[in-house]
Amino acid sequence: MKIQFLGTGAGVPSTSRNLSSIALKLLDERNAIWLFDCGEGTQQRVLKTTIRPRKVEKIFITHLHGDHIFGLPGFLSSRAFQGGNTPLNIYGPVGIKEFVLTSLRISQSHLRYPIFFHEITEDGVVFEDEQFRVSCAKLNHGIVSYGYRVEEADYPGELQADKLKEMDVPAGPLYGKLKNGETVVLPDGRTINGLDFIGKTTKGRVVTILGDTRRTKNTVVLARNADVLVHESTFGKEDQAIASDYFHSTCIDAANVAKEANADQLYLTHISARYLNGNAHQLQRDARKVFPNTKLVNDYDEFEIALTKQS
Repeated sequence: MKIQFLGTGAGVPSTSRNLSSIALKLLDERNAIWLFDCGEGTQQRVLKTTIRPRKVEKIFITHLHGDHIFGLPGFLSSRAFQGGNTPLNIYGPVGIKEFVLTSLRISQSHLRYPIFFHEITEDGVVFEDEQFRVSCAKLNHGIVSYGYRVEEADYPGELQADKLKEMDVPAGPLYGKLKNGETVVLPDGRTINGLDFIGKTTKGRVVTILGDTRRTKNTVVLARNADVLVHESTFGKEDQAIASDYFHSTCIDAANVAKEANADQLYLTHISARYLNGNAHQLQRDARKVFPNTKLVNDYDEFEIALTKQS
């Protein structure tokens, strides 16, 4: 599992930061990519990565401000041109379906794949299968805005085959039963409990990606014990009043959420164009005083989200 930032700017693009879009790469887990938001120019950013649009199976939209959705019509069309013919699911606030279909209709864009829309009307689980569960909760942004929590299922422990071999347990169908935790009787009469030969469970990863928001209790709920928290940091600590007026967060707000939620890693994104070049790094320095494991991200930054074994 990897996370790559395609756009890290706020409101309007700058020469160094495009508008909001994040790719959660699940290529090893399900040979797919999930996008979170799709700001204007997202498809241009994709061209400079290894991402193939046909691999994108889900797009989660946090809210309907233009800097988070204006890239959708272009990306959806490019996905069709570049061999994408598998279904696509789009999740987001009420209105996302009308926006997409109107854009495609007026531009006479014809896709070769179906789109399934999932318009969110309440907090809760929006997607779940045997691998992942995605839940959402409403934030505080003046317009309906959601944060998403992606939870991966735990990985069962591996069968400790070496220990079984040391005990002269014959390989074969018995190993499969032991792997399932069953109790088996060996040909020599010994009884073995499979649970005694299964290693530790590997905890599934948790990734929280928040939409634009003021500080609100749901940010902490969504980020609780997350391996990765992606939080907007539109403003610096000196602009707390401005951030509140515009329903945004500062770097300190983000750091406090990460600290209270006991997150492992905080990524700061959605950076105002007022923070150019080296000025933006002050956001990271200030946030690290509250939550040391903070990283200010830039366009194209990519990070591995590693599995950690339970103790």
